[in-house]
Amino acid sequence: MYTIVLLIEKVLNATDVKFVTSLHEGVETSFAVVLPGKANHRKLLQALDDVALVRLDEAAEDIEEKPGPDDGADAARRTLDASVAALRAGGAQAVGETTPGRDPLDTLKQIVEAHGADEVIVLTDPHFIEEFFHRDWASRARQKVGVPVLKLFAHDVTE
Repeated sequence: MYTIVLLIEKVLNATDVKFVTSLHEGVETSFAVVLPGKANHRKLLQALDDVALVRLDEAAEDIEEKPGPDDGADAARRTLDASVAALRAGGAQAVGETTPGRDPLDTLKQIVEAHGADEVIVLTDPHFIEEFFHRDWASRARQKVGVPVLKLFAHDVTE
């Protein structure tokens, strides 16, 4: 069994499920889906990314956005559960893993070791500022986890 740790930032849509499950066709695979905790610095970085993409309205919303009563562990658990369910509906074996209250990269390394993972796939939206300075999830994970790390961009499907 080829085991993949899949780091995500948002709920997987059907296009992303098809994308990641087709990478190793013909090989029996399983996924351990990881959703890292949200850091406060992410708002500023997301706003800078939006400015770089000339999405000025979204940049302003990123800065002004106040956390709601539903932000945090419950929302993360729902995102993780929905993503695991989407992978399973797509025919993949999948479990969800969390990174509560700790350095997400240390926890990612522990998850890789616990599952005997063969590779890590980081499936996120583009983060130009972090990527430029090699501070994105994939760049940092490559230095930490001890298995190959593949960086993919999530699909933005508007329906």
